[in-house]
Amino acid sequence: MSAENSSEGRRSSGPFRVGDRVQLTGPKGRMNTITLEPGKLFHSHRGVLAHDAIIGLPDGSVVVNNAGVEHLALRPLLNDFVMSMPRGAAIIYPKDAAQILALADIFPGATVVEAGVGSGALSLWLLRAIGPEGRLLSFERREEFADVARANAATFLGGDPANWTVTVGDLQEELTAAVEPASVDRVVLDMLAPWETLDAVTAALKPGGVVLCYVATVTQLSRVAEAIRATGHYTHPQSSETMVRGWHVEGLAVRPDHRMIAHTGFLITARRLAPDTVLPELKRRPSKSDYDDADVEAWTPGALGERQSSPKSLRKRMREAEASAALARDGGAEAAADAGAGDERDPHVD
Repeated sequence: MSAENSSEGRRSSGPFRVGDRVQLTGPKGRMNTITLEPGKLFHSHRGVLAHDAIIGLPDGSVVVNNAGVEHLALRPLLNDFVMSMPRGAAIIYPKDAAQILALADIFPGATVVEAGVGSGALSLWLLRAIGPEGRLLSFERREEFADVARANAATFLGGDPANWTVTVGDLQEELTAAVEPASVDRVVLDMLAPWETLDAVTAALKPGGVVLCYVATVTQLSRVAEAIRATGHYTHPQSSETMVRGWHVEGLAVRPDHRMIAHTGFLITARRLAPDTVLPELKRRPSKSDYDDADVEAWTPGALGERQSSPKSLRKRMREAEASAALARDGGAEAAADAGAGDERDPHVD
């Protein structure tokens, strides 16, 4: 079944109907998600709720179970769904997915390449952003992850999206056969070694197109940035991370939450240059940008562009340090002398 804009696809509004997913929130904030079926019952330790009591109600209704416990019934948002759906691999959090859509400028009708798929969380955000006129080509090395992603998408969308293909295999081997050269608007890479795919990605991207990489560690971030620069086909890469802190707001009790979603990964973006274009160099202090695969070598002061002090500057700082030390010593000596003189005073005199 296709999940295009038809009555058979997922509905985001209107009365609840058979097959809809419903998020039930109990009195203590506990959430449960069910799929409505005629005659079926939702059991919890606080009673039983019939699905038939929900079918036909408008979104945002309150229903009461057989024990008199109230539950708020809402259709789950995409944000709710991706945080609770079955996972074959770790998901990209909504905070990062939102930044990916913004930084990569995912637009309706775009042709987007994604690798890897993981559990399909980012795929759902991308499908929503490109709309039915867009095209999403996803690549995943592991068949079991691809199966989980397809199932999650079908569950949320109500069917298999007609504009989404999932290919099992390595991006650098499969992409050339899947797309025409210079035909892809955006490429999003969520993988361990995105620098290995840059040749294939460069050939597929349109001039002005965006490549975005999601990586977890600073070593990956450094290596992919230098690999992008080394191709000579992209603008200077831009890097960032996103942290979200919630707030507790009840009356005058206004404070940050005790927990926050901090570092999950780094985002690095660059844009494809036109053929035979040479990017003007940035005016900055020279640093070592070419290094071998050894991580230790990659993090030497030279590779990091660490600023070295001149001998003249070091001599000046040494004089300042010695002068400060002399003052401290003189102050200590005077304090000791004052203490000794105090010993000769009448102990009863303050």
